[in-house]
Amino acid sequence: MIRAVADTNVVVSAFLWGGTPRKVLDAARGGTIVLFTSPALIAELEEVLGREQFARRIAQAGSSVAGMTGDYLALAHLVRPTARPLVARDPDDDHVLACALAAHADLIVSGDRDLLDLKRYQDIEIVSAAAALERITLDT
Repeated sequence: MIRAVADTNVVVSAFLWGGTPRKVLDAARGGTIVLFTSPALIAELEEVLGREQFARRIAQAGSSVAGMTGDYLALAHLVRPTARPLVARDPDDDHVLACALAAHADLIVSGDRDLLDLKRYQDIEIVSAAAALERITLDT
């Protein structure tokens, strides 16, 4: 079973636009992968979804920030990292790396160029949503 951390940009895209990011969440719903998140990533998800630019899209989806955050918390397993690496160009990305380490993740799924440019952190692959789906398909 693949253990993965979805970066906030993937989760937001999945909820608001669907497409490939939604297929990653659907794989978790179907039990093909196991998703993990952390308190810092949940706080970031709430902050991003709470931006005014997304209010109309969330309303069109018939949901709310709390509803979407709750849906994600019901899907992903919460871990509490004990340390935060300081390696990413964007300090917020260090929270993603910390979550992946705490979860003993195989993959980080991201659309963030800074993370994708790393390609790997320790033994954790950092891939796009499309590459994650390919990997999931190969492993099943």
